[in-house]
Amino acid sequence: MTFIQDVKFSKYPNPIRNLNFFDMNFRYINWLSILLSMPLFMVSQNNMTATEEIPGSKESYILTDISYINDAVFMGRRDSIAAPYIFPSFGYYDRSGFFADVSASYLIGSNENRFDLFLTTLGYRSVKEKISGGVSGTAYFFNEDSYNVKSSVKGDIIGFLSYDLNLFEVTVMASTYFNDGSTTDFFAGFMLDHIFYGIDRNFLIDPSIGIYAGSQNFYEAYYSTNRLGNRKGGSQRQGSSGPSSNTAATVELREASKFTILNVELSIPLQYYHKQFVFSFTPVLALPQSSATITTEDTIITEDLESTFYFSAGISYWLNPKKNLQ
Repeated sequence: MTFIQDVKFSKYPNPIRNLNFFDMNFRYINWLSILLSMPLFMVSQNNMTATEEIPGSKESYILTDISYINDAVFMGRRDSIAAPYIFPSFGYYDRSGFFADVSASYLIGSNENRFDLFLTTLGYRSVKEKISGGVSGTAYFFNEDSYNVKSSVKGDIIGFLSYDLNLFEVTVMASTYFNDGSTTDFFAGFMLDHIFYGIDRNFLIDPSIGIYAGSQNFYEAYYSTNRLGNRKGGSQRQGSSGPSSNTAATVELREASKFTILNVELSIPLQYYHKQFVFSFTPVLALPQSSATITTEDTIITEDLESTFYFSAGISYWLNPKKNLQ
């Protein structure tokens, strides 16, 4: 999902207080991270503007969510087979700014329906009148047969800083992803967006554009385990391409550690608030950049990147523990 399937700081004003809450895939995006990380994170990194204070809104709260994403996309990259997920999440957000979130992603729509990914996130966010920021750390637990393009990722550290210029909001992001095999990726992102309100400010639409750059060690690891005959589980999935799974390919991605522009994303997140419920829908158009050159024992392949449209939809419910105990 986007810098939307990775952090998962949602930048929309929430009904609890003038602070953001995570939209997981790219929750999210919950923070799915939510959904899977930077893509969802990017989808979730949208405009955050000040709203009127709500009585009693400065208390700690719990946020539950169930979302759907039609494919796992990360930095514009995806597997040749769609990976749609349903992912529930549960988070506690303390009035001090610290929060914790756990989520599970269930793979659907294939012959391998299963829990494909579990996430645990700890972080801190702060919001002032014009500036907001946050940092988080997430641990990833992928199913050993996962073909998610991020399935080599074991953990990440992500941070963002936003400034409201009234006409639009500027957000910069930076992250480190720790991959299986001791490789590390570094990413940076820049986003512009502006939020529009309707229905007494209970509905919002937030068109945004983001540019993301980084290295591709995660992609090399993915190709080594899920493409060109190396599919996990030893079987060739329907629709996959490459040599027989009986002939594992040694894969090398040229300049995998080079820092380059990887993706341009256009998104239009929509959210509707009703009492303690939040309904969200986020369509995203990913325009991947910098085609990879893959070298195997037999051939050299230049990747043919194509634009990808994907979306997430979800329902969230928040509650104030103290009020509910009264």
